Amino acid sequence: MTKKILIVDDEPNIVMSLEYTFKKQGFEVFIARDGSEALEILKHHIPDVILLDIMMPNVDGYQTLSYIKESESLKHIKVVFLTAKNKASDIEKGLKLGADKYLTKPFSVKKIVSEILELVT
Repeated sequence: MTKKILIVDDEPNIVMSLEYTFKKQGFEVFIARDGSEALEILKHHIPDVILLDIMMPNVDGYQTLSYIKESESLKHIKVVFLTAKNKASDIEKGLKLGADKYLTKPFSVKKIVSEILELVT
């Protein structure tokens, strides 16, 4: 069965790179530019994993993750933060909110693929 990933980030170059990489890995890829778009997509598609930035316009990653983890129909989805926020307090907050992993930018595409595959296989 095809694995599904939702990439939520407001940086077009990052989205383009990750979309290409995960499609090459055989994933069905959904894209959102902020948390509100992500939540709209989640009304119609349930991915296996969400790659989620924190600092975005409108609805940020923390708010998005909180909504996901409070929803009975969504809380099972694996969520990986991918963000420039790299302080220990940021990492702690993200993991406390329920993120399965916390990765920081700049990043290695190879490492992200490895981390995501570890979660969904």
